[in-house]
Amino acid sequence: MLPERIKKRRIQLGLTQTQLAEKVNTKKTTISNYETGYSTPSTEMLSDLAGVLQTTADYLLGRTNNPSFDGNET
Repeated sequence: MLPERIKKRRIQLGLTQTQLAEKVNTKKTTISNYETGYSTPSTEMLSDLAGVLQTTADYLLGRTNNPSFDGNET
């Protein structure tokens, strides 16, 4: 679930893997690895990704289907 959600939010925001990588201070290959499920972000990186992707870590992890910060399930 995490790989798909990272990619989905990145695309929704119109970001390339390179742009996302720059925003979270990592390499494009790292983002690619997250999106393919080859590797998993650390807790700190997950938090950074959620912030840049304008969502919550819970959404990225599949704990909620609501990508917004308001906490309402819609």
